[in-house]
Amino acid sequence: MTHTSDRMKGGLSKAPHRSLLKADGLTDAEINRPLIAVINSANEIIPGHLMLDKIGAAVKAGIYMAGGTPFEISTIGVCDGIAMNHAGMRYSLASREVIADSVEIAVAAHAFDAVVMIPNCDKVIPGMLMAAARLDLPTVVISGGPMLAGRGPKGEAVDLDTVFTAVGKVAAGTMSEEDLLTLENQACPTCGSCAGLFTANSMNCLVEAIGIGLPGNGTIPAVYSERIRLAKQAGMRVMELLESGVTARQIMNAKSIRNAMTLDMAFGGSSNTVLHLTAIAHEAEADITLDDWSAVSARTPNLVRISPASNLHMEDLYVAGGIPAIMRELGRRDLIERDAPTVDGRTMGEIMDSAREADGAMIRRLEDAHYPEGGLRVLRGNLAPDGAVVKQSAVPAAMRVHTGPARVFDSEEDAVEAIMAGRIVEGDVVVIRYEGPKGGPGMREMLTPTSAISGMGLSSSVALLTDGRFSGATKGPAVGHVSPEAASGGPIALIAEGDSVTVDIDAGALTLNISADEFAARGSAWMPRAPRVTSGVLARYAKLVSSADKGAVLS
Repeated sequence: MTHTSDRMKGGLSKAPHRSLLKADGLTDAEINRPLIAVINSANEIIPGHLMLDKIGAAVKAGIYMAGGTPFEISTIGVCDGIAMNHAGMRYSLASREVIADSVEIAVAAHAFDAVVMIPNCDKVIPGMLMAAARLDLPTVVISGGPMLAGRGPKGEAVDLDTVFTAVGKVAAGTMSEEDLLTLENQACPTCGSCAGLFTANSMNCLVEAIGIGLPGNGTIPAVYSERIRLAKQAGMRVMELLESGVTARQIMNAKSIRNAMTLDMAFGGSSNTVLHLTAIAHEAEADITLDDWSAVSARTPNLVRISPASNLHMEDLYVAGGIPAIMRELGRRDLIERDAPTVDGRTMGEIMDSAREADGAMIRRLEDAHYPEGGLRVLRGNLAPDGAVVKQSAVPAAMRVHTGPARVFDSEEDAVEAIMAGRIVEGDVVVIRYEGPKGGPGMREMLTPTSAISGMGLSSSVALLTDGRFSGATKGPAVGHVSPEAASGGPIALIAEGDSVTVDIDAGALTLNISADEFAARGSAWMPRAPRVTSGVLARYAKLVSSADKGAVLS
């Protein structure tokens, strides 16, 4: 069997190349085997990546057992929680593109035969999947797994979102700083991706639905030995894919992308998944639009609610049967493409058939759904002609339709200052603009303002909209990805302080309530602003990035 690596190591002219491989300590027998890239985002700053060295060792053991020679290669990552609410967050979304490019470069330049990718947090997962689609080699993704929830003073489950919300409570005078410190010490008790259905865990679950990861990838806790066994299986499985000639694009196709979108709606994943799946589909030449998202949301009931939408966490979903159990329940209404292939070797339908039935509590039955539509909703209107996204599964019923005066801020910092100072009151619509992909630059994630609103007791009376994006931990009527963004002259740039704004989730509308003449006059008077960043990676990113509704991909 001919392998890709033969072009790098085979024949008389490649003696120098083999010499360099021997400098790595390889024997002739190891060089003659298929060469497998193990792309690992292990590092010592991101809690979700702290243990990925152990996952990498297990993957390499699996590859060796199955007759391959593994090579571990590092890539970068950003912890969105640590980068939150300061200039560091501008780099988070941009890191997705850097990760995709660096993986493509490392794998293609060294002519590897197959790849195992080891991500665990927000932008690393989609970045690696984008690279997998470009490379189109036999590929398996194995994540590091979710963190266990912490326990509060009364034994209640807590997580990172609990701490962010508590900051607002301290500012409001309803919690002491001593209690906040106690919570700070208890909320994140283990390594792993943060315990709620935030972006990292949402994406790791979608890896299963796409079929590019083995069953359990999204829900087996990071600290469980089962995770190590799964990593060994991933290493062995990639060798079987190589032998069978099954490549990434055969798995990541239009059917599997639709399955992932359907799962996303059923479990109410992070709104960031809209950006990431759209970008992944673009790389896989299975393009999707916000209209496709709307169609999937309209037909998919919301069956699962995990923190921040409830007090349940990823470990609870794991106990209830994980992603296959959700897919099995969705299959009862033919919402899943059963014949979609997976790296497991079975079709998605075969995996579903062997899964546990929905328990009716953690995973609700279709007849008793939390809501008849999906967890995410696309909004349009004169404020978002190209679309916006809200996590409707985390919105209180009383706030599904809200009209109020706009409180306009041109940066996240200014908005947070106003919220913490008590200048935002019941009924307001907080507008944070010039934070989009170009304008930010980097489309910052804004858990701090949404958590501050919640902590101040305003999540049931104040709406927030932005051309930036939100953490999967966000709850309440927080509308992000408003497109076109302010920096491109989008209508969000035309809102004036005190304008009446309506957020109507039921109707899927986002409306600035001014006359058409006034709207046109403001549009004619708008002038572009000087870029915030003029050098380095963010300046290049701002020049090349597309709008949020296109997945914020680079042109």
